[in-house]
Amino acid sequence: MLELAPLLVSALILGLLGGGHCLGMCGGLMGALTLAIPPEQRGRRLQLLLAYNLGRILSYSLAGLLLGFAGWAVAGSKAEVVMRTLAALLLIAMGLYLAGWWSGLTRIEALGRGLWRYIQPLTRRFMPVSSMPRALILGGLWGWLPCGLVYSTLLWASSQGNAVNSALLMLAFGLGTWPVLLATGLAAERLTALLRKRGIRMAGGLLVILFGIWTLPGPHQHWLMGH
Repeated sequence: MLELAPLLVSALILGLLGGGHCLGMCGGLMGALTLAIPPEQRGRRLQLLLAYNLGRILSYSLAGLLLGFAGWAVAGSKAEVVMRTLAALLLIAMGLYLAGWWSGLTRIEALGRGLWRYIQPLTRRFMPVSSMPRALILGGLWGWLPCGLVYSTLLWASSQGNAVNSALLMLAFGLGTWPVLLATGLAAERLTALLRKRGIRMAGGLLVILFGIWTLPGPHQHWLMGH
C-alpha cells in the first residue's frame, strides 16, 4: 500500500486539476440532475447530490476494476509495454489539454458515444429522483458519460497490472473530481476560479506531462529513480 500511495495522490491530483473539464462536461448534467429532484425532496438536496457523485465515483472504480483485469492478464508481456506506452501518451495529451495547449484529448470522447447511446435512455427510468437509491443508480449511470479525461486516467490505472489497484486509483481520481462538482457557494466559486487560472493550469499540465513521460517504458525510469 505504501508503494501505491504516490500513485493514489497522483490520481487524486489528476481529478482535481481536471475539475475545469468536469465543469464543462458535467456542469450542465449536474444542473439537470438537480432539477430532476421533486419539490418535496428539495430539503434532501445535499444528500441526493452526494448520492449522485458517489454513484459516479463507484462507476469509475468499477471500470478501473474491469479494465484492470485486462492489465493484469497482459502483465509481463509485450502487450503490457504497448498498454503503458499508450497510457503515457494519453497522460501527455491530458497534460497538454489541462495546460490549454492542445484539445485533441476531447476527440477520444467520441470512442464512448456508442456505449452512452445505450446507457442514456436508462437514466429516464430513475427520474424524478425520489429516493437515495434512485440518485445512486442515476449517478452510477452518469459515470459512463464519454470523457477523455476519464478514459486517459482509466488506461493509466489499468496499466498498473493489478485490478484492485486500478480500481483504487480510479476511486482516488473520482474523489479528486468531487469538490468542483459538489461544492456550492463562495468556496466553490473560489476553487473554480483558482483551477481556471492560466498559471495553475499550465503548472498542473506540466506536472501531468512529466508524469506521462515517467510512465513511458524505457531506461529513463531507472535514471530518474537513481536521482
